[in-house]
Amino acid sequence: MRFHQLITSLQPPVKLNNPFDYEPHPLSLLAAEQVADYIKDKDDWCEEIAAGKMFGVLVCQDAEGKLGFLAAYSGQLGGRADWPWFVPAVFDYLQPDGYFKQEESAITAINHQVDTMENSYQLLHLRQEVARLKEQADAEVNDYKEMMRKAKEVRAAATVRTEAMTRESQFQKAELRRLKARWKERITEAERGLSPLEDQITQLKQERKHRSDALQQWLFSQFVMLDARGERQSLLDIFAPTSQGIPPSGAGECCAPRLLQYAFMHHLRPLCMAEFWQGASPKMEIRHHGQYYPACQGKCKPILSFMLQGLEVEQLTPSAKTSPLDIIYADADIVVVNKPAGMLSVPGKTEATSVYDLLKARYPQAEGPIIVHRLDMDTSGIMVAALSLKAYHHLQSQFINRSTHKEYIALVQSKNHFTHRKGQLCLPLRADIDDRPRQLVDFEHGRHALTTYEVLSESQHIVRLRLVPHTGRTHQLRVHCAHHQGLQAPILGDNLYGKASDRLYLHAEKLSFTHPTTGEELTFCAPAPF
Repeated sequence: MRFHQLITSLQPPVKLNNPFDYEPHPLSLLAAEQVADYIKDKDDWCEEIAAGKMFGVLVCQDAEGKLGFLAAYSGQLGGRADWPWFVPAVFDYLQPDGYFKQEESAITAINHQVDTMENSYQLLHLRQEVARLKEQADAEVNDYKEMMRKAKEVRAAATVRTEAMTRESQFQKAELRRLKARWKERITEAERGLSPLEDQITQLKQERKHRSDALQQWLFSQFVMLDARGERQSLLDIFAPTSQGIPPSGAGECCAPRLLQYAFMHHLRPLCMAEFWQGASPKMEIRHHGQYYPACQGKCKPILSFMLQGLEVEQLTPSAKTSPLDIIYADADIVVVNKPAGMLSVPGKTEATSVYDLLKARYPQAEGPIIVHRLDMDTSGIMVAALSLKAYHHLQSQFINRSTHKEYIALVQSKNHFTHRKGQLCLPLRADIDDRPRQLVDFEHGRHALTTYEVLSESQHIVRLRLVPHTGRTHQLRVHCAHHQGLQAPILGDNLYGKASDRLYLHAEKLSFTHPTTGEELTFCAPAPF
């Protein structure tokens, strides 16, 4: 049974919630509770779920008007893509006798063959022999060159240059050429025995790449998605117009596409959906047990943009604010503003008004890019802008060289009491290429990011912090607060790394920098509006 009945007096929504921006509907919460109850008794999955897993629910009505829900998990569970209580995978490529597993086994066999050859005694011995000969040749040639250099110094010091000296110089140069030729011949001979083995390894690697690429293309062609109108497109077709051009790995295996695919195939009417995390937080992403999350951007947005065609879906949160801009200070070179939450710093993909637009309109004589640094749309607070190209470059260099000083005020949600009133957070960050604009903590490839914090006050589970970023990474403060290796306390209203609210409770309260013309040290403050 895949469609699980819901007995409730709760009224369904008029439109399906937008999977990229939503507060879970009470019906979704009710369905999620039943999923959590179901999986807690499954001993075979307990370790895997405890390590962290995304689940999803889709509340639907069947043809008779009965209310129920579908459940899904992302990827695999217990080594399977299909368990009876959950909706099946859009395409189950894990069948033991299927083409994917057979071709995967062939590629694995090539991997084993390559590993065996690369670690064989014959190959390692020949490579060592070639390396030894090259090292010996370099040493002997260098010694001979040093002898020639000293001989040349002796000839140069002689008061009279004789014919014998000339013949000696000519002989030494010729002998150097013969020496190099002898070593080249020996090395070439040794490489003749090595080349066939390395050529064979290269051919195997090329075959492996060709078969892997072809298998990936085949797999994406098997994921044929339905939209609400009954039209079909493969993942290859869906992603062809996107900037990446091809589907990312794992596309089509997330909860939302699975749920909608099953609903459309069985003529169920989608009403509301939600995805929630169960288990421990992953090492790099920010995921908390029991927390609800929007669908990912990189894998799911192109797919869901197709699949939701034909459904009435709630619109995204209203676009950026167009309220008047609070100007704190202005002179011929700079302007300091207090940006409201919800306003873009620079123009985006929509027509929403930005700080740049308002300053450009107010100061039509301004030269250059104007915006020196940015605040996230949801963050309020102080920004400095430049009204001349000279001022822009001067201020920009201060931000690049980190000679400015910035302080933020934040309200964070914490289940635990803060034992340290002050501290520092050092978690390297990089973009999540499959779910921009989210950032990941990555100790191998991430960029250095350092934040210091101070607890200002605590009230129940809300903590007021002063945050000082010493680097300027994207979403640095938001990730450092929310991540389990950071404060484990998401900023209140953080819809990416915590839980949405009326606003993001993060405010750039203080900014210090050097005036680009006068050289005066300036500090501007704007108290947090919360």
